[in-house]
Amino acid sequence: MSELQINTTQNVKISFNAAGAGERLLAFIIDNAIKIGYMLLMSYTVGAYQNMDQWSQIAINTVLSFPVMFYTLVLESFLQGQTIGKRLLKIKVVKIDGYQATFSDYAVRWFFRVVDVYIFGLGFFVMAFNKKTQRLGDMAAGTAVIGLKDKVTIRNTILENLTEDYKPSYPSVIKLSDNDARIIKETFISAKASKDYPTLIKLRSKIMSVIGLKSMKHKSDIEFIDAILKDYNFYTQSM
Repeated sequence: MSELQINTTQNVKISFNAAGAGERLLAFIIDNAIKIGYMLLMSYTVGAYQNMDQWSQIAINTVLSFPVMFYTLVLESFLQGQTIGKRLLKIKVVKIDGYQATFSDYAVRWFFRVVDVYIFGLGFFVMAFNKKTQRLGDMAAGTAVIGLKDKVTIRNTILENLTEDYKPSYPSVIKLSDNDARIIKETFISAKASKDYPTLIKLRSKIMSVIGLKSMKHKSDIEFIDAILKDYNFYTQSM
């Protein structure tokens, strides 16, 4: 399993393990087994329609085939980059710029399955010789599939340790999203460790702009950003 470096919009590199071609193939097989099972089930349950005219049968078969046709697109959209097969193998689709993939990204990947899967399994061979194990659909959508099996500590997440009597300072942090908080934390940890004060200044300025804050209650950028992360956790955990 190769390491995948994802560059966020804040120019911070986050390391993930790219899902191997074997894992992706096994997830694909599981998903296809589910599709085949559905089709077999439908073949037994729609026997009552055999006496219909040809066009009615075509219309019914077309409608019944929708779950198979759109299985990957729908599940990846609703399960944040995972199908049942991917969830069982603990892998998921992400954007290589650090953001959560959108419906349009999943749609591009789904569309390219015609080339990746049905033209001599081209996608598998592309993945096997690609450092990021991307198939053509991933390259077109700017996505990759990563493994989720690594142990995650609080330092790797947006979570913060809060005391029971913690009092927040900036209520407007609720304007941030989980993805914003994650990128802020990754940037903050990296800049603080390397004493990159210009980046800390830019990060503080960006945060104030996004949440509509004109002044801060803390004396230093480090104290301010640390408070922002804690406040975000305080308010989101209370919702």
